[in-house]
Amino acid sequence: MNRVCIITYGCQMNERDSEAVAAMLRNKGYAIVNDEHDADIVLLNTCSVRDLAEQKAIGKAGHLTKKKRRKPNFIVGIMGCMAQNRGTDLLDSLPDLDLIVGTQKFHHVPDHLDNLISSLNAQGPLPSTIVDLDEEAESQNTIRHHLVDKRQTSSFVSIMQGCNMNCAYCIVPTTRGQERSRPMEHIIAEIEELAACGTKDVTLLGQIVTSYGRREFPFINGKSPFVQLLEKVNDIPSIERIRFTSPHPRGFKQDLIEAYRYLPKLCEYVHLPAQSFSDPILQAMKRPYSRERYLQLVDDLRKTVPGVYLSTDIIVGFPNESEEDFEITRKTFEEIGFDMAYIFKYSPRSGTEAATHMIDNIPKEVKEERNQKLLSILQQSSLHRNLSLIGSTQEVLIEGPARKGNRFVGKTRGFRKVFVTASERLIGELVPVHIEEATHAALLGTVALTKNTFEPISPYTEAHRA
Repeated sequence: MNRVCIITYGCQMNERDSEAVAAMLRNKGYAIVNDEHDADIVLLNTCSVRDLAEQKAIGKAGHLTKKKRRKPNFIVGIMGCMAQNRGTDLLDSLPDLDLIVGTQKFHHVPDHLDNLISSLNAQGPLPSTIVDLDEEAESQNTIRHHLVDKRQTSSFVSIMQGCNMNCAYCIVPTTRGQERSRPMEHIIAEIEELAACGTKDVTLLGQIVTSYGRREFPFINGKSPFVQLLEKVNDIPSIERIRFTSPHPRGFKQDLIEAYRYLPKLCEYVHLPAQSFSDPILQAMKRPYSRERYLQLVDDLRKTVPGVYLSTDIIVGFPNESEEDFEITRKTFEEIGFDMAYIFKYSPRSGTEAATHMIDNIPKEVKEERNQKLLSILQQSSLHRNLSLIGSTQEVLIEGPARKGNRFVGKTRGFRKVFVTASERLIGELVPVHIEEATHAALLGTVALTKNTFEPISPYTEAHRA
């Protein structure tokens, strides 16, 4: 009864939460397995940002609970954002669930499973569903455990939880609560431990990661707590690369932009969620910036870091998005020339302002058409950037063997995926790779002969931007 499979839906925060739960379970004697068919217990860590993610999780849970008819002691639980958002309503369609755990209660999962197993082993009445959804002070400090049985070249580190922005379309403030930051010294200690185990690339995580510590810690010499944290991570000797997600455009003040000049480990990759480039839609979304301000921010970043790699989030089909609104978004999206983007079709999330007070009045086929137009632009922009890297030598962190073929896979400082002919001994190493081929999705190359020929940033020309 101790084999646990955790299936994760959604963002990097969910991936990090799942890893922390897995590590806590292992510390209590549970075995973590990758295949649900080998498991005695299956936990679904769920996402509520989009309806499709919820429907996938509910469908999977329904399939799993049917297994309980053949194996009465089989345990199924739902954790995370959908658990927090739907709560006991999940039992209406999934009455056989054993466990529902919210986003501030992940650290209680091992004890809850212990109690469920004890009840089953006692051969008494079947235990009722355990539901644990309440807020808990200091819960942000509990997501600190990592699986250390295998070398992780790249690691996620949660530095805060919650969001205070209340964007009209977003369920996150409901599912994750208000912003709560971890102590800086605890974060640094966690990263130092990861570095000692082989981590070289660290990504700092938060719902609005650039808001880190603004209510808990003072500004020092004009630098925000987040920039202070970046400086401390940069000082850890074995850490070679730093990234962070997900920020907010409002969080990119001058101190953060300038940090890209003097922090050598801060990678030249910025995820800058836009959601739309139409000012009326941005206002309806409650996004506190304009198209003009966003473009100024992009220019500031490119002046500070020529060749910076940019990604974004876009929502198409938000209520009342006219053809004119979308055309402004399309043209601006093309003008900026993003290297990567997450493009979503709007779906109402219960409890949000948009779902409560706005009509979802854009037809599905229009949303799909707009989605495909932006995806087409993105594919061309990404291909153009990757083609510009052919002939250059890129610093690549080798992560492991590729799923297919005899190559290994890694990433550049600009977060571009690279397939390279290499050997297993290079896993976890920074390797100079000569780029020979490119598609819109990946680069192909061979290990270069010298380590002194890196060209980490390709020129980002006006022709590319156009």
